[in-house]
Amino acid sequence: MNDEDLARAIEAVVLVAVEPVAAGLLAELLEEPAERVEAACERLAASYEHERRGFVLARVAGGYRYQTHPDLAAYVERFANRDVSHRLSTAALETLAIVAYRQPVSRAQIAALRGVNAEGVVRLLEQRGYIVAVGRAAGPGQPVLYGTTDLFLERLGLDSVSQLPPVEDFLPGADVAGELEEGLRPSAGAGAGGASGDGTGD
Repeated sequence: MNDEDLARAIEAVVLVAVEPVAAGLLAELLEEPAERVEAACERLAASYEHERRGFVLARVAGGYRYQTHPDLAAYVERFANRDVSHRLSTAALETLAIVAYRQPVSRAQIAALRGVNAEGVVRLLEQRGYIVAVGRAAGPGQPVLYGTTDLFLERLGLDSVSQLPPVEDFLPGADVAGELEEGLRPSAGAGAGGASGDGTGD
């Protein structure tokens, strides 16, 4: 199979696939070495980018799939938002973020971090296929531990959880934290006044 036919075959298979297609599976289907398939996928991805197509061939969750170009997200969101029945609530997104960054993690640990019971939200995320039980803790009661799934990676367009942005990116900087701390600290004048008042009362 020459390079052109190989590229066309890869396009055909990935186009009809529901989930990302691993290079190993493509190699098996097309009866070609995995290294050659990987190189062909990289060339295809580069050609789409060079031609400024509206889609990309992305490596996601260990395989390849077609997805819309990130530059066109605003238009895709307008289309997708016509049906918002499956959007996750803020509570579900917070819980999913905890699982993603702290996995494996138990319901009790999630509840401790969020400050509220996580039973219902964890069950919802399981039903949606974003998290799954990955084992049990060694402590008392051996609580179930949860981790994210390939579907979670697929939805975010990631190949692995190592590609998640650092959690520090979502935290306020040192200057902001300093301002918050300063704002919460009682002023010296207020403290002195309070002490004087107590002395008068005695």
